[in-house]
Amino acid sequence: METRTYSEFNQTVYETTLENGLRVRLIPMTGFHKTYAMLTTDFGAVDRSLPDGQPIPAGMAHFLEHKLFEKADHDAFDLFGALGADANAFTAFTQTSYLYSTTGHFKENLDVLLDFVQTPYFTDQTVQKEIGIISQEIRMYNDNPDSRLYMGMLGNLYPHDPLADDIAGTEESLQKITPELLYAAHAAYYQPEYLTLQLAGNLDPEETLQWIKDNQAQKAFKAPTGKAITFEVADPTGKDILPYRHLTMPVSRPKVIVGLRGVQSTTDPRVRLKRQLAISLMLELLFDDTGRHYQDLYNRGIIDDSFSFNFESNRGFNFALFATETEQQAAFRDAISQLVENASVELAAVKDQFMMLKNGILGRLVGALDSPETVVNRFATRDMGSLTIFDEIRTLKALTWEEVEAVAKDFMEPERLTVYEIDAN
Repeated sequence: METRTYSEFNQTVYETTLENGLRVRLIPMTGFHKTYAMLTTDFGAVDRSLPDGQPIPAGMAHFLEHKLFEKADHDAFDLFGALGADANAFTAFTQTSYLYSTTGHFKENLDVLLDFVQTPYFTDQTVQKEIGIISQEIRMYNDNPDSRLYMGMLGNLYPHDPLADDIAGTEESLQKITPELLYAAHAAYYQPEYLTLQLAGNLDPEETLQWIKDNQAQKAFKAPTGKAITFEVADPTGKDILPYRHLTMPVSRPKVIVGLRGVQSTTDPRVRLKRQLAISLMLELLFDDTGRHYQDLYNRGIIDDSFSFNFESNRGFNFALFATETEQQAAFRDAISQLVENASVELAAVKDQFMMLKNGILGRLVGALDSPETVVNRFATRDMGSLTIFDEIRTLKALTWEEVEAVAKDFMEPERLTVYEIDAN
């Protein structure tokens, strides 16, 4: 088992890959009574075909997440509950994760997690029942203005990609899901070589690893193929971006979101992490609520406390977003466009705030080390290699002003902007 020591945090990370391909990362945290575990497959909502090229419907990854808990004679949630664990799961664009936290029955809960995820059970009856449940969920999302705003923006940025579809799919796509397709997707993408098991908190690394090995030895899997799950957008240049769309809904105030698509992509985890941190810090410098741009827009009534911004970077795609509720939608999108166009000049004007904001982010990350959930959740997929939150802190600490300036020049491009609005009816 490989060990990596982060002396500045008095922390050691233990990591290994089993013969069947399962990657295991163990992070013992001294003084904690709780243990948090998460099992992640790199199969997510953007992965829309089987290895042989057969298409699979939108919403398949999310549907699998729902159905894996239910077995012929029990529900995994009930087993976790009986063992005193709090369990959950979620599906994102490039991953599906199953998790629990507990202060007792550690080994038993670990077995439940591995067993229910790796042992599928589907029938026509249970699939039809789930189609009805998730269809209601989709209708709920369709009635949610914030969800429609976000998905509308993604549909503008990636009009010919699965990112334009809700993670849950559509009511029409769900009708194409069958037990046979679910078994095929599980057999393809829930192989150990696509799974990462992470545990943090009250644990003994050697003992825990042996428990995992014992569990896996009782199961038969295909030999690892060595092929990663990949995703590429239809147009890497971003020339397919839709510049504007809008929707009318019964909202109390109009909403607007501006999306900015990144086209630079890398498979090197450390390069991607540094770029992600540099862009996030750049956005903080330009749009933080203590900055002059925020204060100007706030004082002019163009934005209010609903204003938010974020940068998202995943396997094969990345983008920034800026959103607010406002009656001055045109003024908001013009202000964001001007800031993007003049990013280098505007950034230079706030250079003196660089260290202050960087140290503030560092402080928040260091504070998050008290949370086993955060320690595990921030780096769950294989495309980020062996990186952990401890590497993130080291990378951010070493980040320079020049590196932030550099990403501003290639990321902040006005021609890759899009606007999606929701008007009150």
